[in-house]
Amino acid sequence: MADEPRADELSADEVSEQKAVRLAKRERLIAEADAAGGAYPVTLPITSTIPELRAEYGELEADAATGVQVGVAGRIVHLRNTGKLCFAALQAGDGSRIQAMVSLASVGEESLARWKELVDLGDHVFVHGEVISSRRGELSIMVDEWTIAAKAILPLPNLHNELSEETRMRSRYLDLIAREQARLNVVNRGKAVASLRATFASRGFIEVETPMLQTMHGGASARPFVTHSNAFDTELYLRIAPELFLKRAVVGGIERVFEINRNFRNEGADSTHSPEFAMLEAYQAYGDYNTMAELTRTLIQDAAWATSGGHVVTWADGTEYDLGGEWDSVSMYESLTDALTQAVSDGRVPWTGGTDITPETPLNELAALAELLEIEVKHPIHGKYVEELWEHFVKGGLERPTFVRDFPVDTSPLVRAHRSKVGVVEKWDLYIRGFELATGYSELVDPVVQRERFVEQARLAAQGDDEAMRLDEEFLRALEFGMPPSGGMGMGIDRLLMALTGLGIRETILFPLVK
Repeated sequence: MADEPRADELSADEVSEQKAVRLAKRERLIAEADAAGGAYPVTLPITSTIPELRAEYGELEADAATGVQVGVAGRIVHLRNTGKLCFAALQAGDGSRIQAMVSLASVGEESLARWKELVDLGDHVFVHGEVISSRRGELSIMVDEWTIAAKAILPLPNLHNELSEETRMRSRYLDLIAREQARLNVVNRGKAVASLRATFASRGFIEVETPMLQTMHGGASARPFVTHSNAFDTELYLRIAPELFLKRAVVGGIERVFEINRNFRNEGADSTHSPEFAMLEAYQAYGDYNTMAELTRTLIQDAAWATSGGHVVTWADGTEYDLGGEWDSVSMYESLTDALTQAVSDGRVPWTGGTDITPETPLNELAALAELLEIEVKHPIHGKYVEELWEHFVKGGLERPTFVRDFPVDTSPLVRAHRSKVGVVEKWDLYIRGFELATGYSELVDPVVQRERFVEQARLAAQGDDEAMRLDEEFLRALEFGMPPSGGMGMGIDRLLMALTGLGIRETILFPLVK
């Protein structure tokens, strides 16, 4: 019998025919349940896993027998039925495999015939027998007993061909079966998150959970998802950030606090953005944005060590990226000024205005420069022009991990004014591989100034800025009870995996949202 055709080699009609054949086999297995366990038995007498057997017997010489009897289960990813001896490759969840050899001499004529008639690619099977090594040196089970563990109704895709991106995103379960990188992504994500929690624990932080359904969205500049509560008959928002609730916890005396959970932003989706994403936020009383920069670097370097065994990580394309040591730091205004000056000097930008960009640069001058460069700014305020111009001139050149510091005050309503520079706030964004991975603040804890910032945000919202924050009276009331000087940071978990693996955001999310 030739290898069975794979799902992606079949037309829709052929897949339907395959499904009908497999359903008939399912019915037969169920009818024979008393004798053979059915199509979906509840338990199986498993004694070992495939990874355990490979670890213990992987170095067996060719054509060797151990005398050890085991019961093991796995998914059939290769099947060859030839005369009196059948071969199947059984795959475990981690991708490790072992060969099952089903022979007439070991199982008998009736059992061998049932194997050929009822077993298909993709089925989970249980086999019992002796651990041996085949003549070709393949670690194997010489089967003396077998049963279906779970009957697959649809055929697998061709595991020798690369799955399309569409299949990988929409049917991640097939991706996990077929691709080592997909399985590794899940493992590395788990290791990275465990490392984050361990680093926080070592520094005395407490993990909490804050509401995802909120009566008022805040904590970031973003467009929210809106929903309705039937129980309370009120409009609610899926949170865009946990910040305002975590700060309430600091007010209440939980001086080192963090949360790892989901955020939702009703915005675009691309290689670095997903409408639903995992986020880490942390706050430390009596810290500032310098404290949080050091913490963030440690968190990322510890995660790199947990997933890669060192600070130099190897991306999926083979590129090595060094996350070790101290990281670069630049000022937003100064780096923009330097880049613009160089571009004008080189003749790349025919700009005749000033090249020294400061918090005092007139709005009309920034607008004229943006227009020259065909940069569109939806809600024209000073800070948004500066940030868009900075992205145009500077962002693409940041190869090493870099903290970009000291942002415009009017785009950072929750951040403390800089202690020595007028017109900017103590905020940094961390860029790795050219994308923003994390952000950190010296937190604004003065309730009077915070109210003034919220009022200005409300004015922008009234002018049509969907990303502007709303005035949150309950949060302001909490601040009025006194919040200690604090540092805060936020980092996307999906983007952390991007930095560790070199993959796009949809590859780092187990089940990404797709149309």
